[in-house]
Amino acid sequence: MPSLLQKINTLISANVHALVDSALEANSVKVMDEYIRQSERNLDAVEDAAATIGGTVKTLKRKYEEFAAAAEKLDRDIDTLLVRGKADLAAAAQAELNQKQQMAQEYYEQWQSQEQEYRRMLDAKLKLEAKLTTIKQEREHLKALMELVEAKELTTKSIKSLDDLAGVGDEDVSRLGDQIRARLDREEARLEMATTDVRDQIDEAIGTTEIELQLEERRQRLGLGGSADA
Repeated sequence: MPSLLQKINTLISANVHALVDSALEANSVKVMDEYIRQSERNLDAVEDAAATIGGTVKTLKRKYEEFAAAAEKLDRDIDTLLVRGKADLAAAAQAELNQKQQMAQEYYEQWQSQEQEYRRMLDAKLKLEAKLTTIKQEREHLKALMELVEAKELTTKSIKSLDDLAGVGDEDVSRLGDQIRARLDREEARLEMATTDVRDQIDEAIGTTEIELQLEERRQRLGLGGSADA
């Protein structure tokens, strides 16, 4: 059974030109209406899923930070115990530190995994919303085109695609067909740009997080405190 993201990606990858051609061939916008219904249902589902995963991400991050902070305190306490000659207490603290570091690492890995899933959900939601907006707009334009063709008594001609419109011979119909094609190309280009921007933002956010963690680890090792400004 396909996953929610697989269903979303299938809807996103739908060929808008093919949908328009199918509607023209059937002389009906029903195929576009069905796409709109499916997209809206899956948008509701992905919003619910994203909210759930987003909550999990926050919980895992909080757990990681709690264990990381506890491990950091224990690490300092062990040094203090060793300096004071309390080796037994230091050994017990070291064992506890090892456990908390392991737990912190596990929560961190889960947090990062769920964060990536959350970002994929948001990315899919953005792309499907953009595609759905395009389909809804073109549905109205196509409906108007069909009404125009019918009004001009051109329904006896076999119009099966936007390419066929170029040969209809009626200037108004051909112009509307060209306008539909141009809008589809423009909206698909905008979708590609939006997708690229989101992907760059995600990569930048994840990269920044990794760098901050690396620098924090280095500051702790060098005894420089919790931040660069300290």
